[in-house]
Amino acid sequence: MAEFIVVFREVLEASLIIGILYTFLNKTNQQNNIKQLWKGVYLALVASVVGSVLFQVLLGGFTGQAEKLFEGIIMIVAAAVLGTMIIWMAKNKNIAAELEEKAELAISPEKIGYGIFGLAFISVFREGIETILFIYGLMIKQGGISIAASLLGGLLALSIGYIIFVQGKNVPLKTFFNVSSVLLIFVASGMLAYGVHELESAGVIPDYGRIWDINPPKNADGTYPLFHDKGYIGGLMKGLFGYNGDPSFIELLAWIIVSSGLFISWKRISTQN
Repeated sequence: MAEFIVVFREVLEASLIIGILYTFLNKTNQQNNIKQLWKGVYLALVASVVGSVLFQVLLGGFTGQAEKLFEGIIMIVAAAVLGTMIIWMAKNKNIAAELEEKAELAISPEKIGYGIFGLAFISVFREGIETILFIYGLMIKQGGISIAASLLGGLLALSIGYIIFVQGKNVPLKTFFNVSSVLLIFVASGMLAYGVHELESAGVIPDYGRIWDINPPKNADGTYPLFHDKGYIGGLMKGLFGYNGDPSFIELLAWIIVSSGLFISWKRISTQN
């Protein structure tokens, strides 16, 4: 069961971002940038496999402080890139109409393409390499894993991503833009908060203790309850939106600053457009 949740959570995170970006680009007739999006996805899948093998063979795997430092940095970089893309989407939500009226755009298509490629690569690479490393850890801990459960988790997450592709085409651009932007703001804020949490654990950022602790106690068999931030549902919410049952002051402050800052910026730009 653990492998099902791990694969489902990691694949779903990437699918949400890729699905929203694909639908946005498709609805605004940016076919060249869709190609950049898929290039980033394909390259990230290859890099995830190669990177994970190299980590295990050459470095003996990431454990302890090195693992937390790696994940913290990747999370913060991904949050920064995603935040930039949210602002870019706010500035360019009417780009389809502009394409019909103008032969040239004020924003370079090449620069937009690089941003799309970078976000797709970072999003999929982060989830891909985490999935492989987590599954590797489960295999060592449990003495084996269920391939069927892993595949089922991945297929379910991809199905949800596909629904975004299909249904997103039938939703008016303004409605899709507003809903997806708010969702991505929470995703970006959660990424940054989780990155801060990992850097605190690695000792890079001072940890001043927990503000509160609403995590339920462990079950009698030593497993985590569903809504514990390490449980099945709580863990999914933590991965997607930064939910944490016992956040630190800096972690919570980072989440509030990023989420409110992105929301205010997005709202102001959207109103102007």
